[in-house]
Amino acid sequence: MTTSTQLRPDLTDKVVVVTGSSRGIGKAIAIACAQRGAAVVLNGRNEERLASAKAAVEEHTSRVHVVCGDVSDPKEGRRLIEEAVATFGRLDLLVNNVGVSMRGAVADLQPEVFQTVFASNVFGTVNPTIPAIPELRKTKGSIIFISSLAGIRGLPSLSAYCSSKMALRALAESIRIEEHAHGIHVGLIQVGITEIEHNKETIAADGSLQVLQNRAKGKVQTTEQVALAVLDNLRKRTFITTLTAIGKLNAFLQPRAPMLVERIILNSLDKFAEKSK
Repeated sequence: MTTSTQLRPDLTDKVVVVTGSSRGIGKAIAIACAQRGAAVVLNGRNEERLASAKAAVEEHTSRVHVVCGDVSDPKEGRRLIEEAVATFGRLDLLVNNVGVSMRGAVADLQPEVFQTVFASNVFGTVNPTIPAIPELRKTKGSIIFISSLAGIRGLPSLSAYCSSKMALRALAESIRIEEHAHGIHVGLIQVGITEIEHNKETIAADGSLQVLQNRAKGKVQTTEQVALAVLDNLRKRTFITTLTAIGKLNAFLQPRAPMLVERIILNSLDKFAEKSK
């Protein structure tokens, strides 16, 4: 049975844009917002997956709009926001979820891997955020950045991914200061290992796409759990939400005892290698 607590925050009459929402965490966030009364704008590059996500969101609201496009392109990022406002008349929440991961030691990486990861994770966030800010000033709305525990410190075989997520922290901090007087809330969600959909891909060291192995249920968070954490951050209008016990421990130890964290990682390289598959 659904309780009023589970349905908070009330997003009735709010307009939500979620980038990278054709599947996974983005899709779960879009559905959670729709369940709470929001009009939802979906975004992604794959029309077939977007159609499936749209059908899932429409089980909870008829107020859903799809914008198929690659927000790593500045024109597409702006078009996404303009279509959202043209369709629903306002913007209350932008969830910057779009992103891609990678695998490989720095010595083995093609430089293009960094370009691809930053194009998606950083520019794919900046491009819709810039045009969204004037609209969010009007509604005193929110910008949510979906980051990762990998944004707390650099990890083996994830250098480009970690550095892109650290960049999001800096971006979020800057916007919090700049937009404080305008009442815009900024949230940064540091997500741990989460379940993945079948055939989800990452970028290999040579720049090719590599299919990730399915993760064992029970040992990872569900996309629905992440979506609820996002909504809790939104309701409280807090800044950083760090998920999982390991994540919270890492966030506590890294600024206080970085060399201890490094020793723990060095002693756990086999586990990191296994989780990277």
